[in-house]
Amino acid sequence: MSSEQPVRKRDGAATREAILASAVTEFTEHGYARAGVRQIAERAGVTAMMINRYFGSKERLFAEVVDRVFGPPTIAGDRLSGLADSVARTLAERTAPNAERLDPFLLLLRSASDPEAADIMRRGIETHVGSRLAGLLEGPDAEVRAQLGLALLAGTWLLRSIVGTTALATADNDRLAGLIADMLRPVTEEPGTAHRSVGGPEGVDA
Repeated sequence: MSSEQPVRKRDGAATREAILASAVTEFTEHGYARAGVRQIAERAGVTAMMINRYFGSKERLFAEVVDRVFGPPTIAGDRLSGLADSVARTLAERTAPNAERLDPFLLLLRSASDPEAADIMRRGIETHVGSRLAGLLEGPDAEVRAQLGLALLAGTWLLRSIVGTTALATADNDRLAGLIADMLRPVTEEPGTAHRSVGGPEGVDA
């Protein structure tokens, strides 16, 4: 009877996924600058050397985390019809007290001050959520309008969920969703089709 022990097969895909999942948590909780490779490795149950083997560097690992977090639709839908209303409703619900945290926004908030991380996030936002939203919009300046919409969403999330300003934190979801939708329509609808609230065709106030 052989005394040799069977060699345990290493699952590279599972190891890589464990590291990436650990990195999502560490970067989201601590930001790019404060998240350490050693802490990411400990959480994943591997050595720091394994992170370098699978990802090459902390910077490249962070880039994959950004792709993982910003890749799936979180707030923006996939249809132009009713886009402002659906986005506003989702944002109101996802920023309500005790709602599940929004990892993309937390990652943005806690890493944006680092120039290296900010550049990676800029590319990630433009590649994923920015491109996805701009692709739904009709008419000129789609990218500018899409990013204005994202700025509104990020600002609302920041004040309601993180800062917790009283009016936003205690606002009724339905009422808040309606207000957000009204603000989103001018940038999500094709110019010239949005409701005209000030002035008329002759430039006279209504």
